[in-house]
Amino acid sequence: MADRSLYAAEAADPHCLRDTEAARLLAGHPWRRFAVVGDSIAEGLGDPYPGYPDEPWCDRIAAELTRQQPGLAYLNLGKSMATAADVAAAQLPEALAFSPDLALVSCGGADLLRFSYDPDAVEAALRAIVSAFAGRGCDVVTVGLFDGSYAAGVPAGIRGRLRERLHDLAGRTRRVAEDLVVMHVELTWHPASRDADMYSSDPRHGTMRGHAIAAAETIRLLGAHLAADPARAASTSTRPC
Repeated sequence: MADRSLYAAEAADPHCLRDTEAARLLAGHPWRRFAVVGDSIAEGLGDPYPGYPDEPWCDRIAAELTRQQPGLAYLNLGKSMATAADVAAAQLPEALAFSPDLALVSCGGADLLRFSYDPDAVEAALRAIVSAFAGRGCDVVTVGLFDGSYAAGVPAGIRGRLRERLHDLAGRTRRVAEDLVVMHVELTWHPASRDADMYSSDPRHGTMRGHAIAAAETIRLLGAHLAADPARAASTSTRPC
């Protein structure tokens, strides 16, 4: 894990973690096996950004979890251009075999870039993925993606349509999380979502600033989850999938 003290821009970024914040939020956490499934967002693709370590967001989360729980096992199956159906068919079985007690699901972004995008099918696949984890006693985090329609490289002619799809996907993902009573990190309306420097040159992914903020919000969500159940946070055991 990168030494944050060497990265002045991140240290000054009001949306990023402060010194010792992650340690305070995750102290006593019970998780020992962390799995990530999804597309290239989950995989961690993105551009370097001055003043921020070149460390993808899920790797950052895993590193902070490991600081509080040495020996934590981490599996990231995220793959570029994987659709929600691909995640359900190819990644989910391997992730369940890993027996995680914490899973992060970030998919649908690859789907909405396709002409054949079917939001109902994506929602159904997402529901099946989350249900499979939650049904085995696994804590699950779903993700509402940053609003990449603000990325500088998005052609003006498709910006509105992309924003509409991103907002719809965010709403559907939140609904799945609420229905299945799992954690949901909402990034779509994050105040930094409109900052052009959040997005990579492609412009489908984030810069390392975007990754740092996504990790910070997810860690804060995990901390709030633990704070809501102090007995669980203090537990020394957990029920894996």
